[in-house]
Amino acid sequence: MGRVGAAGDNAAMESFFALLQKNVLDRRPWTTREELRIAIVTWIERTYHRRRRQAPLGRLNPVEYELIMLPTATNAA
Repeated sequence: MGRVGAAGDNAAMESFFALLQKNVLDRRPWTTREELRIAIVTWIERTYHRRRRQAPLGRLNPVEYELIMLPTATNAA
């Protein structure tokens, strides 16, 4: 986290929560908090982290990066 009032941090979190609301919270009514918690964790682990392109990975998503790096790691061993 950056300092108080850092626009970059706020923008990133606002973007994340907008996606979370659109893709999980507003999809249907939730009967229990546990059901919603599981849906949020599932969305983050299965969709958000696996499909989101990441700057440290050369603008690849983690799955694409692993596919590229796997042969390199195998050859190095």
